[in-house]
This record gives sequence, C-alpha cells and structure tokens, in this order.
Amino acid sequence: MVTIEAVFAGKAVPYAREGILSAIDKRRLEAPVEILAEGLTGDEQGDRKNHGGPDKAVHHYPAEHYEAWAKEGIDMSSFLPDRAAFGENFRTRGLAEAHVCIDDIFRAGTALVQVSQARQPCWKLNHRFGRKDMARRVQESGRTGWYYRVLEPGMVASGDRMVLLERPQPQWPVSRVLHVLYVDMLDREALAELARLPHLPASWKALAVRRLERGIVEDWSRRLGEG
Repeated sequence: MVTIEAVFAGKAVPYAREGILSAIDKRRLEAPVEILAEGLTGDEQGDRKNHGGPDKAVHHYPAEHYEAWAKEGIDMSSFLPDRAAFGENFRTRGLAEAHVCIDDIFRAGTALVQVSQARQPCWKLNHRFGRKDMARRVQESGRTGWYYRVLEPGMVASGDRMVLLERPQPQWPVSRVLHVLYVDMLDREALAELARLPHLPASWKALAVRRLERGIVEDWSRRLGEG
C-alpha cells in the first residue's frame, strides 16, 4: 500500500511543432477527480493515435525517478511540486517498474485500475526537457513509468491510498517487459510468453509477434525524434 503523492491532469495545447497538440504539461489537482474508462475527467491527449484510450487511461510515474534524474544532471526543479515532468497522472513513492507487474490490480482511491503496459517514450520528452536525447535516455534507463486501464470508475485525490488487490502475472514485472523490449530484444522464448499474456494490449502482442516472425527489431528513430 502506497500513498498517491499527487494527481495531475492537463489540456491539449499546441506543442513543439506546427500542427502538433499535447497535454504533457499536466498540473496538480487539488480537488478529487473522477476516473472513467478513458482516464481522469478533464484530462486530455493531443495525439489520440499514440496516447490515451482504454489501455492508456492513466499514466503513473514514480517520484523516486525525479531524484535519479536530478543526480544525473537533469534539472527537475521547475516541475516540483505542481507539474508532471513526464505527463503522468499519478506520482507516488514506493512503487517502481521492478515492483509492479502487468495485470496487477490496484484500488486507487475508490477506482479499480489494472496495469496494462509500460510507456514507450517519444520525442515530446526531448522538447519538454530541452535535450535531444531525453526520450532515448528514458528508454535506456528503464524509468518509463506505466499505464493503467480502468476496471471500475471512481474518485481519486492526492493523499489517497493505492492498494494492490491481485497479481495474476508475478513473472512479468514492468521492468522485465522493458528488458525484452529494449535490451534482450530478440529473446524468442520471452517474446512468445509476452504475446500470450491474456490482457496485453493488441499493439504490444503484435509487436512481439512481428519480432518473432521477422527476427528483426522495429525502427525507433522516428518515435525517439532521431529520424
């Protein structure tokens, strides 16, 4: 059981490039907010093709990672305490990618949420931090955060508890998913096992199957802002 240190939401506004919208600059909410199937009431996504939707309803990022980034020379001071540096909706202490598994079910406030997938960082983080390599650094660090789908709507606020209720896939912490995705990228046994997870989003299943069928890793350069 951990405490939600802060809850964040944001509006989609013009961002970085002409024609691009983003709600990455989320701000701390002082009042309780409702969580529905598509996420927090009032929270938006500028790019609905790659962000949002039922399997990316809520993004969670650990507060401890802010401290790790600061130790590596990344200035986090402008984001604390009221801005979500990584566009997250929940910030907590005591949970990280190694401690949270795919399909974990948590009670967050009065809502019921389930871990759906890790985050795949994109070029918008480069612009956010003023660094051309920030998205890749997030990817290589494994400090990506993760997403929830909403099983039961409810209310959540800063200071509420998150309680783990079920762990059906203890062999699949988010950190292992990230290792398969970005480190041991053609581990056929792990990819096949990942693809069989019953509630894994279709896009992630397809990624695992493509690697198995083709024996190659997809090009990340465009997503990371390097191509």
